[in-house]
Order: sequence, then structure tokens, then C-alpha cells
Amino acid sequence: MYLLPPSQIMTVKSDFVTILSKDADFMTLCQTLQVTDEVCDRAWTIWKAVQASVDKVLDTQKRLWAACLFVAVIDLEVASFTFTQILKAVDLNVKQFLGLLKKMDVNLDTISTKVNSAVTRLEKKYDVSRALYQRFEKCCNVNNVLCSRGKEILRSCWTMFLLAKGRALQMEDDLVISFHLMVCVLEFFIRRCPPSLLQPHYQSVISTAQSPPTRTSRRNQSKAKPRQAPPEVDVQLLESLCKENDCSVEEVKSVYQTSFSAFLDSMSLSGTRDLPQATDLSKQYEELYFKSRDFDSRLFLDNDETLLTPKVELMPVERTPRKNLPEDVVLIPPQTPVRAAMNSIAQLRVDLITSGDQPSANLAVYFKNCTVDPTEEVLQRVESLGLLFSQRFGQAVGPRCVGLGKQRFTLGIRLYYRVMESMLKSVNDLVLFLFRKLLNDSTFHTSLLACALEVVMATYGGSTFKSAGYSSGGVPVETDLCFPWILDVFQLTAFDFYKVIESFIKAEPSLNKDMVKHLERCEHLIMETIAWREDSPLFELLKRTREEGPVEQAEPPATLNQPLQHNHTAADLYLSPVRPSSRTLPAPESTAPPSSQPSALATHQTPRHPKSNSLSLFYKKLYRLAYMRLKMLYTQLLTSHPELEPIMWTLFQHTLQNEYELMRDRHLDQLMMSAMYAICKVKNVDLRFKTIVTAYKNMPNTNQETFKHVLIREGQYDSIIVFYNLVFMQKLKTNILQYASPRPPTLSPIPHIPRSPYKFPNSPLRVPGSNNVYISPMKSPTRMSPVMTPRTRILVSIGESFGTSDKFQKINAMVNSSDRSLKRSLDMSSAPKPLKRLRFDVEGQDEADESKPAEDSRLIQKLAEIGTFVSGFT
Repeated sequence: MYLLPPSQIMTVKSDFVTILSKDADFMTLCQTLQVTDEVCDRAWTIWKAVQASVDKVLDTQKRLWAACLFVAVIDLEVASFTFTQILKAVDLNVKQFLGLLKKMDVNLDTISTKVNSAVTRLEKKYDVSRALYQRFEKCCNVNNVLCSRGKEILRSCWTMFLLAKGRALQMEDDLVISFHLMVCVLEFFIRRCPPSLLQPHYQSVISTAQSPPTRTSRRNQSKAKPRQAPPEVDVQLLESLCKENDCSVEEVKSVYQTSFSAFLDSMSLSGTRDLPQATDLSKQYEELYFKSRDFDSRLFLDNDETLLTPKVELMPVERTPRKNLPEDVVLIPPQTPVRAAMNSIAQLRVDLITSGDQPSANLAVYFKNCTVDPTEEVLQRVESLGLLFSQRFGQAVGPRCVGLGKQRFTLGIRLYYRVMESMLKSVNDLVLFLFRKLLNDSTFHTSLLACALEVVMATYGGSTFKSAGYSSGGVPVETDLCFPWILDVFQLTAFDFYKVIESFIKAEPSLNKDMVKHLERCEHLIMETIAWREDSPLFELLKRTREEGPVEQAEPPATLNQPLQHNHTAADLYLSPVRPSSRTLPAPESTAPPSSQPSALATHQTPRHPKSNSLSLFYKKLYRLAYMRLKMLYTQLLTSHPELEPIMWTLFQHTLQNEYELMRDRHLDQLMMSAMYAICKVKNVDLRFKTIVTAYKNMPNTNQETFKHVLIREGQYDSIIVFYNLVFMQKLKTNILQYASPRPPTLSPIPHIPRSPYKFPNSPLRVPGSNNVYISPMKSPTRMSPVMTPRTRILVSIGESFGTSDKFQKINAMVNSSDRSLKRSLDMSSAPKPLKRLRFDVEGQDEADESKPAEDSRLIQKLAEIGTFVSGFT
């Protein structure tokens, strides 16, 4: 008889005990989802690690087990159940399940960065799919289709769109391109749909396009070449759909001619007049669905509970009370995600309609006035970067989307030339001399073009960002177009890109508030992590500064409590260093006798590098950002220990100034959390790292990789706790222990935290005493916003043709219904009381700002007289 070795006997016994220890219902769930033994064991291990911490009252064990199985499948990278299958197994919808996963992350190692990435991708794809279906629902009037034939066609249309999106696009979560593709699918189905099932508008469009040719055209046709096959696309119908959905006809045609036409060829549908079979489409979509293993988007048509969420909450502008509205007043359409995206794109295209994709005549004059004319080099650079951009765009989105990349690059070029010219016009002759030198700086041009393209890409893709721009292995991620994708495309360092951001915003007044905030966030992201990449020139500048000695710091701490000046230009930063350091530089050669040389040129004076303007400004902004982040986290955790805040800041600031190598390939917040924990430890304040991390997750602009995926040494990553013990504490142990001594280090000054340096001149001001009258600065005639100002009832521009007088009478009625006390004061010709300037935030709420000069108050007083002024027109 054959006997097993003792070691194998113990292994079999251990596995048998493990199986017996698992709950029977858990095993039933595993069998239902058909998971492997490896997944089953891993999920049970995760469950045992978290079961004591999660709230089992709110979430049943079965749902928590399902979450553990999901985590195990992602971590082990095994093919198993789909996302929809696990949702149905535990009766949860997408948002509920994703919320449960976040709740499960009680320890730093419960949810890996791999799982975080998968969850983020799933959530974004769901949000985009949900928004697209809501738009599809409205376009097709889905809820009013009652006949079975109509429902079948709608199902086929939606399924064909999902199939086209999955095959044509590598980035299925790109809202804009996906929506353009959906318009193409709608055109395909409307053209082939029975007229009786179409809305009257589409019936008329199709009948016009398909009307028989006239006698003259038939006579000409007989003389022409042999008759060709009818065109695949109905241009008139496509244009009608684009107009109805606020799309760019040019962009939708490009999607049709490239991606959608290729998809039709692959489906053998090109040239056919028949509708595709619903069963064939569904079968092919299922192949994609089981390959991706996410959610089944066909279930949107069935109002399936796994995909249901509360309706998208409309922006405050749409919730404006509608009382006393005249019948002919056009209401602002709801700001759904698709409409918001289309409006932003339309506004960008309108803003750039007068800008060319070649240097203007004024810009050409600036170029010719340079010592070396940069025109040819600028044009060559634009051409080469355009080819590179389009190629990388196609790699990220889909090989047939290179043409779309060219279109977006063209918009970026127009904005690039426009902002460059605006910069040159805004400077005086002295600075213009420096700019003539700057116009021959390749890094400046590449940075300016990258910033213009980032505005375009953010307009199309929303203001989103990558997780520090890296995957778990430190390799650049090529899965989306979010910042800092453009830096990777142009091989541009973040430190060079940061130099142009502030000048770009100042030079382009048409940027809306959201876009300005997006560029500010790019700047913050650079200071937090991207500028600290291994190959960043920032380290060489800091090293050179340190070699100069303690006098030459990147930015002395003594300046922290001084206001931050914003009078620098792009020339100051790109041509930096231009500012002399505190010690004298060697004098130039001179023919003067030795006795006339200044005594400062003594032989003991050593040569010094000029101080860097760009590094100085970078550190000024870095210190202020670092303190704001620390203050935000401190407010959540340690308000009962106010004495610790300046001590934590001192350690944090000391680390950034003297131990900046700790920032290499790391994140600013990693040093912040470590400094907070270190001071609490040395001051005997009970604060665990787990508590710090939990509070940190509630802060804005945070990512779990920041505390889960920290560089320990080359190629090795671990949690923030391991980083603190093995790296931070070892490097700063001596300095940290000084804070426990009777003579601690001198505290660093608290930075002066300024308001944003960027003004928003386009924000509307409400006329005092009126709830309905707003006044905005005069805009260019080409710039008419698709979405009107908050609570706007009627829009009028004084000085331009407006039309009939009845509209002015409506304005008078609105003004006359304002506050009676203000009206009486105006009638009595008494001066209004001083009023505070109003500043609008995103939601259109009013906020008092008493820090503005008196001139602004007088301006608002003048605006208060608008009621009398408008009355004079009728």
C-alpha cells in the first residue's frame, strides 16, 4: 500500500480544515459564481481580515463575501464572473457595490492599488454609459415607444452602439467620442427605420434628402459617368442630428468616415438598406461583455436594478424657480453631462473662430523683430509635434482616431498662437526685449503649446487627472488623455511646464472659471509629485543651490509670511536665472586700470551662479501649498492641540528645504503625513497612522496610491507606515528628537496664504436690489455662451441691436419689481449706500468680499442705476 509523506499529509489536513472552516453560504456563493479554489481561499482570507471592522448591520455577510470575491479576482488576475453577475447574486446596484468596496478598506493593505485602478475604471465607464443612455433615451423618446417593432429597433440601435463603441474605441469611457459615435449609429438606424416609427422632424429630413431628381439633373446624369452606389451617410440627416445635439458636424463626420465606416465594413453592413438583426447584434455584444467582464449595458433598456441610480442632479441654474415667466422666454436646458460637454466644446470653438492655425500678421512682425527670426523653427516644431501628438492620440484612443487627434491639435495651435500674441502685447518695451530672446527658446514654445493643448483636452475630456501619472510599476500609463499625458507625449518636464501656467491664464481672458481651476490643479499636481520625478531638472537646480552654501536657499523661510507677488512673466522664468545672487558675480573684462576696479572684486570672492527666479517662485508656491494641505489635515485631527501645528509645519518645511531628496519619485502628502505622525510621537500625543490615513482620504484631491504605494527604495514600494519607519524616520531621527528637548529648533514662519491670483472678469454681477437682473462685462461679438448666466431671464447687450421695444419693457418690469427701498432711494435721487462687491462661485451664489478697493464699490453703485438707464429706452 502507498503512503503519503508526512509533509503532504499535513498539507491535505490543513486544506481540509480550511474548507470545513468556511461558511456553507459562502461556499454556495462561490459555486454560484463558479470561482476557482484559489479565488475562494483568497476571498475567505480577506473576509477573516476585515470581518471584525466592517459594519455587518448595514451590509449582510453575503454582500461582504461578494466584495471579497471581487477583490480576490482582481488581485489574482483570473477570469471569472462578470460584474453584472456578482451584482445580481447579492442584489446590489453599481454604486452600492462600489461604495461597499470603499467601506471595506479598513486597513492599508485590504484593497490593493490594482483593485483601486479597476474600481476607478469601472465607475468612470458606468458614469459615461449612464450619461450616454440618458441622452439616447431622450433622442429616441424611448419611454413613448409602445409597439413591439419600435422597441425591437431601439434595442438593436442601442446594442449596435455598444458593439461599435467596444470595437472602435480603446477608451470606452471617452464621453465625447462615444457620443459622436452614437450620433452616427442614430443616423444609420433613422435612415433605415420605417417612416411610421419616426418623429415628424426626421420624416421631413429624410423625405427631403430622398426626393427624386429633377428633369435637369436626370439629363445631366445621363451624360455623367456610370452611376455609383448611393452614399453611405445622409449628410443632411447627420447635420440635423448634430444641430439637435449641439455637436460639431466636422467632428462627427470624421468619426463616421473613420471609426464607424470601418465598423460597418467589419459587420458587412456597408451599402445595405436593411436593419441588422437584433439577435446577431446581441450575440456579438455578449462576446465583448464576457471578455471585458464588467457590466452588461444592454440592461439600461430594461431599467435593470443593478444599473439604476438616482437621476443626475441638475446644476443650481436649472433649479431656478419658474414663477412669473413669460410664455415666450426660452428656459435653460438641463445641464446633463453630455450637454455640459457639448456646450464647453462649442464655446471653445466659438472662442477660437477668429484665430488661425498660422502665425497672425502681428505675430509675424514680432518674429521678424527678433535678432534671429524664429518663424521657420516655430513652424517646423509645430509640424513635428503635430505628427507626434496625432500618433499618440491614436495609440490611446484607437488607431482610426488619428484624424480626431489632428482636429484637436489644430484647435490647440490656434490657442497657442493667440496666447503668444496676447503675451507679447501685454508687456512693456523693456520686457519685450527679453521676450524677443524668449521667442527663440524651444522649451518655452513646447510648454506654451502643451498648455494650449491641455486646455483643449480638458475641454473634451473633463478636468480629470491620472494617479500621479504612473501605474503601480512606475511605468507611464497610456490608457487615457488626462494630465500629465501631454507632458509624456512631448517629453516635457513638469518643472518647465509649470513656468508657463500663470502667464497663460493671465494672457487668455476667455478661459472660464472651471478651466482656470483645472490649470491651477495641474500646477498643484506638479508641485505635489510630477516635478519630483527621477529625471526632473529640479534636483540639479537644488543641488547647485546647496553647493552655494546656506545663504543661497531656494527660498529663505523668512519670506514665508510675506505676500506672494505675481508680477513675473514667462520671460522671467524661462530665461532664469537672471537675478543676481546675494554675493557678487565676477566682473566682466575691462580695459580700465587696476586701481579703478571696485574693491568688491577681491581675490577671495568666489564665482557664484545667479539665483533662479523659476526655482524661487516654485518654492514660494510649494511652501504655501504644503502648509494649506497640512492645515487641512490638522484641522480634522488635532484641533485640541493647537500648539502642535507650528511644530509640524517647521519639520515639514525643514524637510522640503534640506532633505528634498526624500521627494524623489514621491508625493508631497507622504512627507506631510510622516511629519504629522513624527511630531505626535515625540510629543506623546496618541495619533495612529490609520487615523491619519482615514482623515486624509476625506481631503480633496487625494488618491489612495499616495499612502498605499510609496517608494521605499529603487523598485520597491510599500505603505506609508513602512516608508515612515524605514526611510523618513531614519533620515530625520536626529531632527525629530530635537523637538522633545528643552531647546527645540526655531519655528518656521507660517506662510501667507493668498487668494487665487487669477480673476474671473466674466462672472456676472447682480444688480443690487434685483433678483433677476445681471450685468457681465462686454464680450466679443463672436463669444456668445451656449449656456446663459445664472437665473437669466432675458439677455440684453446695451449698444447692440436688440430688436423690438417690448423686450425692454419686460426688463423694465423686472427692474421695477426690485426692492422697494432701493427704488425709493433712486426716485429721491439720493446716493445709494456703499455696497460690497459681489463675487460668484460655481453655483452662482453671492459672497461678500470686503477686501476690494473702493473703486469697485462705486462701480456697483453705478450699476444700481441700471433701472433708470434702461427705462430711458422706452
